[in-house]
Amino acid sequence: MKRFHVHVGVADLAANIRFYSTVFGQQPAVVKDDYAKWMLDDPRINFAISSRGLEKGLDHLGLQVDSAEELTGLRAQVGRAEIEARDQPAAACCYAKSNKYWITDPQGIAWETYHTLDSIPTFGVDAKSVVKVEGSPVANACCAPARTAAPGDAKRAACC
Repeated sequence: MKRFHVHVGVADLAANIRFYSTVFGQQPAVVKDDYAKWMLDDPRINFAISSRGLEKGLDHLGLQVDSAEELTGLRAQVGRAEIEARDQPAAACCYAKSNKYWITDPQGIAWETYHTLDSIPTFGVDAKSVVKVEGSPVANACCAPARTAAPGDAKRAACC
């Protein structure tokens, strides 16, 4: 079963933990010095915030799946639609090890589709560490493809 994923960059982690805990009616499932995550069942959502992003606000959206088979099926669907995707097998980020791929919607918003394999004790590689994947900048091991501007928008950058 799929779980919708939202990741928001925040300036004040503690204030946002209080805010979202009140909105969701529960405390986060994971809290770190720079990150918090709620795993909600109603609605089924993985909602994460962090103070590590380059910009505050919406960082990326995504789908979390429960199995490697679901991930393979969704990746094949994207391939059939000829949507460019960037694969990240065994990525270590956001306190988790995951197999994932990234796509970018027409507005320049990154979408992450992933299957979590295990938890890890660190957030991941520093957001400022950038490598090239298929000619596009991608922050190393953890982050979404660099955001592209939609027509008329200023250039935006993103990382988790």
